[in-house]
Amino acid sequence: MSRAADDLPDPPRSSPPPARRLLLKGALAASALAATTPAVAHAAAPADSAAPVDGPKAAAPYVNPLVRNRADPHITRHTDGFYYFTATAPEYDRIVLRRSRTLNGLGNAAESVIWRAHPTGDMGAHIWAPEMHRVAGKWYVYFAAAPAEDVWAIRIWVLENAHPDPLRGTWVEKGRIRTAWETFSLDATTFTHRGTRYLSWAQHEPGMDNNTAVWLSEMADPWTLTGPQIRLSTPEYAWERIGFRVNEGPYVMQRNGRVFMTYSASATDANYCMGLLTASADSDLMDTASWSKSPVPVFTSNDTTRQYGPGHGCFTVAEDGRSDVLVYHARQYKEIDGDPLNDPNRHTRVQTLRWKPDGTPDFGIPVADGTGTTRGTGA
Repeated sequence: MSRAADDLPDPPRSSPPPARRLLLKGALAASALAATTPAVAHAAAPADSAAPVDGPKAAAPYVNPLVRNRADPHITRHTDGFYYFTATAPEYDRIVLRRSRTLNGLGNAAESVIWRAHPTGDMGAHIWAPEMHRVAGKWYVYFAAAPAEDVWAIRIWVLENAHPDPLRGTWVEKGRIRTAWETFSLDATTFTHRGTRYLSWAQHEPGMDNNTAVWLSEMADPWTLTGPQIRLSTPEYAWERIGFRVNEGPYVMQRNGRVFMTYSASATDANYCMGLLTASADSDLMDTASWSKSPVPVFTSNDTTRQYGPGHGCFTVAEDGRSDVLVYHARQYKEIDGDPLNDPNRHTRVQTLRWKPDGTPDFGIPVADGTGTTRGTGA
């Protein structure tokens, strides 16, 4: 989701000005349930995957939208055989969690609230883009939040749960991740590469002509950065600067001797789209020269399938334990009244991710509702 000022800060501000306010009411989410016929997206032939599995299983056709009124989705498959799902709730006031043995099952799975926004002070507003990761035998949720009294002073926060079952135990607030500047920051994700744990996130850099860029740093522990932080991507192309000058929502997948990082760009309307960064698996990820950037978006709105603003993606693996799956959100229409952030109808979707002969991901196009296709075939 684009989280940025209507006017770029000049001089730089610590966060976008509070020109927007949270107008969404709970009734909006309820009214969104009367949507169109779900799509069925079939799993494809197996691709490489390092995800743990209990054994090969046949993947059922995917039903889209998978989860309605849930944006910025994150799905992880754990060694216990469950898929765990979390995402942004349109009221921006809580962190939710679902689990299921199958991807399709997440659509009807019971949803638990594992944490709620504070009534005052820090972590009181704009609860955005949670991701749940298993690190060193504990569960961690990375999410964005702002003080209740300063709703655009958004920063990155961390929860920890030592219980093996993330739906049990206690979620402890570990605090805020401290970056180089006290500026608008969000969309944290974590991954390991050659034994080192990294955090990637989006943040406004003082003095830069953008709203957010994508950053990378090594981690000392699951809530502390160490060493330098480097800028991997800033909005430089026209398709990254529509509405807002945004690079956000990074996510990493390691395949075929390379590290692929997707990110989202532009405003959260139909212009929202996904870009791609690539590094060799043998390279130093903290060297900006290791990364190359696609000059064109890799996943965009499509009038034929009537899917708009696909973005904030992540990756999981199908039930067969080998087929890669793209997870993202999109709307079913282009026209939006008012601020897109107040429109609750960004639904979670999944589709099989295929691979090109050169070993790079082939995103295709977002699948249509009710077509029964695996994925779109781009022009």
